[in-house]
Amino acid sequence: MKTKTIIIFFILILLQGCSTKKVSLKPLATQTDMNLTQKSTALPISSNDEIDNEDFDEEYTNQETDIKDDPFSGYNRLMTTFNDHLFTYALNPLSEGYAYITPEPIRQSVANFIHNLQFPIRFTNNLLQGKLQNSSDELERFIVNTTVGVGGLFDPAHTYMHIPVHNEDFGQTLGSYGIGTGYHIVLPFLGPSNIRDGLGLIADGYLSPLIYQSGLKKYKIPQNYVESIGIYGFDIINKNALHLGAYESLKKDSIDLYPFLRDLYEQKRRSDIAE
Repeated sequence: MKTKTIIIFFILILLQGCSTKKVSLKPLATQTDMNLTQKSTALPISSNDEIDNEDFDEEYTNQETDIKDDPFSGYNRLMTTFNDHLFTYALNPLSEGYAYITPEPIRQSVANFIHNLQFPIRFTNNLLQGKLQNSSDELERFIVNTTVGVGGLFDPAHTYMHIPVHNEDFGQTLGSYGIGTGYHIVLPFLGPSNIRDGLGLIADGYLSPLIYQSGLKKYKIPQNYVESIGIYGFDIINKNALHLGAYESLKKDSIDLYPFLRDLYEQKRRSDIAE
């Protein structure tokens, strides 16, 4: 049962993305360059040629390092392509249709409501990290938004009281205690992640009232896995409908999509933990 829970859990949660490694692409030699090279073979190698060779050796070494640090790169590339196609040909059209028939204020209220329900994850992880003021802010936000905000449909805690949100998860908690990321891995439907954050997802699943657990049934809103999948599927569509075009805008800056998303994710997670 635990194995089944973990598998369903990974299908449910959408996450959110090591320093950014810039991909260095050198242009291919033109025919003119080749001709000049052939004519100058009798000349001694210039200092510039030595620098170019050193750059090439360094670049080749970096590529080898990337391969060693990313043993799942083959799988990750395939899964990145799968997720990209899923987003482009399924999630985006559904989100566009949903946005067409659902006014933005309603979509925002739905997002507020679901975010308010996830309070236990934020509160507990801020507490585990020793961020007592943040935990207090989250508790105050939950009380205000659940009462004055009509069950969390509205966010008066932010609008009128200016209480900040402190989004923390168990992956960030582990990172705050110095636990490394482990190998990068792209999850189906969920996108970029790593070993540490994957374990964090499991822990957060027990805290979330939206993730069904048979042993914690009375504390959960969904009463089976189908209901849990339905809630999270709807949440994903609603969130994407509020940010249509964001993924495409991000993707257009990439030369190679997988390492671009990988490095972006790892950089963001490191920044989140450092805060």
